[in-house]
Amino acid sequence: MSNITIDPSILSTATNKTVLITGAARGIGAATAKQFNAHGANVVLADLAQFRSIAEQFIQHDLADPSRATFVEGNIVDWDELRNCFKKTVERFGGIDIVVANAGIMESRSVLDFEVDDDGELKEDVEAKRVFDVNLRGTLNTLRLALFYLSQSPSPPSSKSIILVGSSSSYFGGTGVAAYVASKHGVLGLLRAGQGKGRELGIRINGIAPFLTPTHITAGFTERWRERGLEENTPERVAEAIAFVALDEGRNGDCLLVSKFCFSPGQLSFNVLEYRVELVAGKFLRELESSRAKLIPTWLGEDVAQFLSTAMQFFVSIGGYVLPKKY
Repeated sequence: MSNITIDPSILSTATNKTVLITGAARGIGAATAKQFNAHGANVVLADLAQFRSIAEQFIQHDLADPSRATFVEGNIVDWDELRNCFKKTVERFGGIDIVVANAGIMESRSVLDFEVDDDGELKEDVEAKRVFDVNLRGTLNTLRLALFYLSQSPSPPSSKSIILVGSSSSYFGGTGVAAYVASKHGVLGLLRAGQGKGRELGIRINGIAPFLTPTHITAGFTERWRERGLEENTPERVAEAIAFVALDEGRNGDCLLVSKFCFSPGQLSFNVLEYRVELVAGKFLRELESSRAKLIPTWLGEDVAQFLSTAMQFFVSIGGYVLPKKY
C-alpha cells in the first residue's frame, strides 16, 4: 500500500468555505481549525462550555485570521445544544460546507474491571455508557445534522463534505481499551452505512483514522513512548490529512490511516490474534479474525504491520494503555 501525497493546491481550495468542527478547543480539533483558517476558511469551533476561554484565546492568538473564526458552546450528546451549533454557524457565515465530527473521549478506567455492590453483586459499568454516548451517539447526532444542514446549503455539491474522525482503533483493538475501541469501530460503521444517504444528497462522507497522536488522551504515556524512540503523529499532521480529504472532490467513502513512523527492514513479527470470529452465512462457515490478521501486511504493507506490532509490544511492556483523567 503506497503513501498518499497531500497536494497543496487542494488545500488552497478551502478559501471562503465554512467549516464546523466539534471538539475543537484543543488537540486535533484545534489543529484542524488552524489548518482550515490558514487556507482562508471560516471556522466554527464547537466544544463544551468549560473550554470557552481556551478556545477564544486560541482563536485570538493562534489563528491566521481570527475574524473568520468563532466559538460556539455545544455538547454533541445534547441534541438541542448541537443543533444550535449548526444554526449559529449558518447565522454567522450564511451556510456550511464542511463538518468535521471530531469530538471524542476515552474511558478513565477499565470498563472490564469488576466493581461489586454491598451484596457482592457486579455493578453495571457507567463509564462505558459515557464513552458510547459521546463517541457513537454524539457522532451519529453530528452526522445527521451535517447531512440535514449541508443538504440545504447553497454551496455546490462538490463543496459539501463530512469527515468522521475515527482512530486506528476503528480497525484494531490490541490496546484493550474496550469502550473506546468498540465506539471507534462504531464510527467506522457510521462511515460505511452513511454512504447511501450521502450519495443521495450529493454529500461526500470520508473518515480519518489517526494512530497515536499526543493530546490530553495520550498524556499518560507519551513520554515513555518517545523514550523508546518511537515516533508519533502530531495534531498538525492529522489536521492536514483531515483538510485534504475534506477538500479533495475525488474522495468519497475513504478512510485514511494517519501514522508517522520509522521502519527498519527486517523480519515481520506481527502477532496473529489469539481469538476467532466465525462468519455464518447460509451454508458457509468461515473464520474472520485470524485470517484478517494474516492479511494485514498485504493490506497495509509490511512496514505498517511491523510498526503496529512494535506499538502493541510497547503497551504490553508498560502494563497496558494508560487511561486519561476524566473531565
